[in-house]
Amino acid sequence: MTRQLHFNLFLHDTGHHEASWRLPESDPNANLSLAAHQHLTRVAEDAKFDSVFLADSPVLWSDPGRRPAGKLEPTLLLAALAATTTRIGLIATASTSYNEPYNLARRFASLDHLSGGRAGWNIVTTAGAAAARNFGLDDQPLHRTRYERADEFLQVSTKLWDSWTDDAIVADKESGVHAVRDRVRDIGHHGAHFQVQGALNVPRSPQGWPLLVQAGSSDNGREFAARWAEAIFVANPTLAESQEFYADVKRRAVAAGRDPDHVVVLPGIVPVIGDSPAEALEREAELERLISPEYAVGTLATVLGVEVERLRLDEPLPADLPTEDEIEGHKSRRTLIVEWARRDNLTVRQLIGKLGGGRGHRTFTGTPVQVADTIQHYFENGAADGFNIMPAVLPSGIEAFAAKVVPILQERGLFRTEYTGRTLREHYGLPRPANTLELING
Repeated sequence: MTRQLHFNLFLHDTGHHEASWRLPESDPNANLSLAAHQHLTRVAEDAKFDSVFLADSPVLWSDPGRRPAGKLEPTLLLAALAATTTRIGLIATASTSYNEPYNLARRFASLDHLSGGRAGWNIVTTAGAAAARNFGLDDQPLHRTRYERADEFLQVSTKLWDSWTDDAIVADKESGVHAVRDRVRDIGHHGAHFQVQGALNVPRSPQGWPLLVQAGSSDNGREFAARWAEAIFVANPTLAESQEFYADVKRRAVAAGRDPDHVVVLPGIVPVIGDSPAEALEREAELERLISPEYAVGTLATVLGVEVERLRLDEPLPADLPTEDEIEGHKSRRTLIVEWARRDNLTVRQLIGKLGGGRGHRTFTGTPVQVADTIQHYFENGAADGFNIMPAVLPSGIEAFAAKVVPILQERGLFRTEYTGRTLREHYGLPRPANTLELING
């Protein structure tokens, strides 16, 4: 079968551009609206997207003075969306730093059952002291420690998902046996971070495990992805950076004993679409005019690990910024931003404008054909297996992409015209995992 693109819709309140909520068309309370999320998900499903995705963090994520900052709990919201969709995958972020494996494994197994096999987990380790203080800690754990905990967290979670065999439930009314007891096993995990007896109180779900997604691109993040991730969301603003990441993570997957085709790489792209180049540029300019620099500069300072007073809007970034090794959070994103600013000789104000649309993801402004050409070029030149679509404005951005860009890619034979599977794993062309405890126990 001819290789085809994969598309995930990254849902983000009124859109990924930080000023999107200020447009006349925008509902500034869309972040709290089930109806708004249902509409966006149906648009993506009608366009035959593989999945939709909700980001999350156990902390007030952005300055509420700057843009909508409230976040509904994502697995709860996706469970509601499962009831109004039939095919599209449903991916939620959850942190390994501020959850426990038993509760989280149960939550995702439940979502997989409720959706008929459409659940995915975006695994994050959660950077930042603010999140740590919400859980009684003075500061965040070290970067390497967070990834060590995440690795063990996945070991425990997969054991819990496999603590029921696929044939454990027999529901034999005549004999009175609902499940064969020795097919439901304790996992007896004893590790450095977790002591978990098991078994899980949810039977093995339709996909076996939810689709495992990861979004870190630091060296630790890449190693973790090579071991565990089946889909990877990544921010790379240029083709060359996307090609480097793509080749590196596929190589690491092979070194980890995995099939590189079972690691689907999805760079983020923020399309700003107009029927003509001039119309697209005007839409981009309107959004940039609505950015509030006094809010944006504070967020930039946090990522860079400096005091906000050191960032002067009409000057370049300071020469003596902390290195990636000297900060504990946002390591890969910090490096991406600094290299971008240095390479293009940007002032802080100019950098804020470029980051306003996609926070370091590839922003592309153009006509539907130009957007489709860019996607195809990345796909055919070793940079992507598909894309994490991050519309600058919602709902209009995904409506335009679905109505004007998707048909072009379908005509070129690069994207499906109908779903061929029912589960999220089937959409991404990924196998259902074997039960690891059955393999161990023979």
